[in-house]
Amino acid sequence: MNNGPTVLVVDDTPTNVELVRHILSAEGFRTLDAYDGATARELCRGELPDLILLDVMMPGESGLETCARLKSEPRTANIPIIFLSALDDVSSKVTGLRMGGVDYISKPVHGEELLARVRVHLRISAANRKQVEEQRVRLEQLRAAQEAILTRPEDCPEAAFGVFFRPLEEAGGDFYDVVRIAPDVVGYFAADISGHGVSASFLTAAIKALLRQYASPLFSPEDSMRGIDAVMRQLLGEEQYLTACYARLNQRTRNLAVVSAGHPPLVVVTATGNARAIEVQSEPLGVFGSQVLQQKEVRLARQDRFFLYSDGLIEGCPGSGREEGLEQLMEACIRHRNTPIEQAPARIAGELRPDFSTVNDDLLLLAVEVRR
Repeated sequence: MNNGPTVLVVDDTPTNVELVRHILSAEGFRTLDAYDGATARELCRGELPDLILLDVMMPGESGLETCARLKSEPRTANIPIIFLSALDDVSSKVTGLRMGGVDYISKPVHGEELLARVRVHLRISAANRKQVEEQRVRLEQLRAAQEAILTRPEDCPEAAFGVFFRPLEEAGGDFYDVVRIAPDVVGYFAADISGHGVSASFLTAAIKALLRQYASPLFSPEDSMRGIDAVMRQLLGEEQYLTACYARLNQRTRNLAVVSAGHPPLVVVTATGNARAIEVQSEPLGVFGSQVLQQKEVRLARQDRFFLYSDGLIEGCPGSGREEGLEQLMEACIRHRNTPIEQAPARIAGELRPDFSTVNDDLLLLAVEVRR
């Protein structure tokens, strides 16, 4: 059994196919044959060869057309293609390379040249795949590390919360935390760092550490946000900023203190089914030398709920803008006011954004219930 790299040879002249196949097979390569573009594309979908040797001038579908179609399909787009052609002028070669080919071999084919070019591009392709896989593993590790620092409902049952969090990439710019401040007092924090991916996700650990530093009765929610702002101004890059909402709930007094910095408004849903948005006007963190923050106090009742979220949840909802998205969110929160708090965020997010594949932003929804 030949376990060597697989090369698909595509040429409408059988003798040309036989010649190339003989050269490659003698050196341990596995070969596949096709005599037209349509057959070649069908073979590629099923076999996924490591490399394609593709004749340019074929009747019907030319090699250039075959190349374009292969490159347009995600499953076959990354297979390297070397063109074979009797046309050896510069214009023909440039055209082939622009269509997505990695190299161009003039006919008649010389065995040593063919083998040298095939080996070079197989090595390059293997190196690229290895690099992509290494990057995937690193991002997966980063995603796992980011998830590890996120508080889960079972980690803090007295906080009476549920959460839905879906980053756009392996590591996202959205972040949340839930921190116990006193026996009856819990802080809930949601933030959105501009941008996505590695650069944004590295800052989440710093934000969590800062928030925990201020998790004390000695600091008000305003104090906590000012402290985070001061440090973020030093850490954030140019044109980066941080929107955030910090809500501190006293379950005994049912008093909710809310501080927001450029973040979408917190939503309160009463046990009787009324909803309102708590607007707090302030600029994002990390932007200005001094930050003016406002704190709002909200009195809640038993079984009332409030929701913190990121703008990806309300922006880009089908057939609506930001204001309409907020209205849809409040309506969904009302519909699910009797859904267990641990399950409500996922169900609400699923209603608002039923097709996650079309979402181009991180999604975060944190729901909290007053239990006392």
